[in-house]
Amino acid sequence: MNDVWDLAVVGGGPAGAAAALRARQLRPDARVLLLDRADFPRDKACGDGIAAHCRDELALLGIPDLIADHRPARRLAVVSPGGARVSATSARPNHVVPRRVFDARLVDAARARGVEVRRHHVRSLAVLDDRIVLDGTVTARAVVAADGANSTMRRLIGVSPAPDRHTAIAVRGYADVPADDDVQSIFMQQDGWPAYAWSFPIGDGTANIGFGMLLPRLRATGLPGREVLHGRLAELLPQLSPHDLRAHHLPLSPGRPRPGSGRVMLAGDAAGLINPLTGEGIYYALVSGRLAGEAAVRAAADPLPAYRRELRKALGRHLRTTDVLALAAQSPGFIDAAIDTAARRKEVFDLLVDVGLGAGTVPLPLALAVVRRWIASGVRRR
Repeated sequence: MNDVWDLAVVGGGPAGAAAALRARQLRPDARVLLLDRADFPRDKACGDGIAAHCRDELALLGIPDLIADHRPARRLAVVSPGGARVSATSARPNHVVPRRVFDARLVDAARARGVEVRRHHVRSLAVLDDRIVLDGTVTARAVVAADGANSTMRRLIGVSPAPDRHTAIAVRGYADVPADDDVQSIFMQQDGWPAYAWSFPIGDGTANIGFGMLLPRLRATGLPGREVLHGRLAELLPQLSPHDLRAHHLPLSPGRPRPGSGRVMLAGDAAGLINPLTGEGIYYALVSGRLAGEAAVRAAADPLPAYRRELRKALGRHLRTTDVLALAAQSPGFIDAAIDTAARRKEVFDLLVDVGLGAGTVPLPLALAVVRRWIASGVRRR
């Protein structure tokens, strides 16, 4: 019991790496252990989009140039369920970096900062008075559970996952595209809405492409999931031939569980932190991981209340905004109105990007502008 870690992090993705990096950044003498069931680099099914907001988090973690060698994607194009279109230059460029690269770099940065990295699959947890014991061998004063959408740690602490109605499923692959293609594109589909396909060029002549929809809508088709997901992707992006197709679940933030129990803090996908409007989760992962790492070293005696408080401060208003918008977005007409308004007003386009990829909220005047267009379009249809 003399070998006690100040922080044990389970899961080496963006949330886990951010937690480990932040703990060592704030307390260079902290003993931090990072555990993951895989060796890095490893693939992870994801859209690979790294928003400008993520770069802000990387800067806070002291690694601002982590993806500086990747080409920025400055333009975003969106087609709504009803065919409204917007294509504009983002206020700040985004990036597309395969998770095989991004996650490995984060883990390498954590290792370089003094974090011990081990390959280990956690299967059990014991709670003592002032520490947690993992698998009977790893003892820590605080634990960050960042082991993904199907989190074992979340189950071990008795926290329920997101319900199916707040869970999406997506398939992701890669396809050849022109080397000069630098437009991130989203193609929404009215059939089975909410549903959309994407094409995010990486900058090397390939693009991350995929299709996602809500899990209950997929099941309602009565067809095999592979048939639906692969078929819809081919329907919306017929010009592209994907390879390395992999499916993954996305626990959306409206169904998020409580953020932990005792000395265990849930972060990233394990905490159900995925934007319900876009499926973006890397920004939330970096923020929640950073805040969990802070709580572990700044409030070591009782980290969870501090983590919950700072998470609410950082994302509370934003998550309430996306909760409301996710309800409104059940109507494809609302999304049509939002995209149509964004095509006419650049400040609305920028706001949609900020809400969909960062921690933005919606000022009342802009919300009213979208609602008025929504109502007007409904009147015209009647």
